Amino acid sequence: MSFKIVVDSCCDLTPQMKKEPCFVRVPMTIQVDGSVFVDDETFDQADLLWAMQQSENAPSTSCPSPQSYLDAYQGGEEDIYVVTLSALLSGSHNCAEQAKALLEEESPERNVHVFNSCSAAGGEVLIALKIRELASTGMPFKRVVREVEQYIYQLQTLFVLESLENLRKNGRLTRVQSVVTGALRIKLFMGATPEGEICKLGQALSVKQTLGKLVDRIAADPDHKGRTVAISHCNNVERAFQVKQQIQEKCQAGQVLILDAGGITTVYANDGGIVVAY
Repeated sequence: MSFKIVVDSCCDLTPQMKKEPCFVRVPMTIQVDGSVFVDDETFDQADLLWAMQQSENAPSTSCPSPQSYLDAYQGGEEDIYVVTLSALLSGSHNCAEQAKALLEEESPERNVHVFNSCSAAGGEVLIALKIRELASTGMPFKRVVREVEQYIYQLQTLFVLESLENLRKNGRLTRVQSVVTGALRIKLFMGATPEGEICKLGQALSVKQTLGKLVDRIAADPDHKGRTVAISHCNNVERAFQVKQQIQEKCQAGQVLILDAGGITTVYANDGGIVVAY
């Protein structure tokens, strides 16, 4: 049976992936003061980064409406798999579930499942690719769901921030903490809990040292061997390729993907940020 994979726009698909007919991307929106950025093909990362830098206010994001998801579900008789940003970070998952309920009222025979990625950025991409891999073999819908849920349970998401400004503006750092860490040039090594909530894993005095901690953590994880690694970068492709090289030298991972941050990932990672999922 045919299938489609619906993702929100925190899923940093490559341009080539976006052209594949099985993928349908539903855009989210970003507000910075009076400016609105739609996270679709019109998104301009440089404009968003400038707006965030100029503003003392935290950027806010809006998830797709249930109707936007429902529109993406319509058409054909395909099995529908949906991948959303962590439910603890966004209402995107809840809206996708509401759209599922509406679709099931209209067409109870349709197969649709909404996955909570418990991740973001490259983590969502890896989940979407796993769905494509399994569904394209003709695997039954329920088995695909079961295997992908297990894959999500094992998924790891790590990231390093160049700038703490969005954390400060969103209240995750007090002004005193922000001044101290800024003065000391401390860089944070962050991750995601199994439930998809952001947590601090460590810190160092330079981005290079912090990224080294990130790679060492992957290398020390016996479950990383042979797994695909996705590296989302925000406006720093050189740094992304440096991380890729370190992973290839120190780890036993499989394919390593480099992904450009879309709008929502740009808000979370900020300028120079790196998000790694495996």
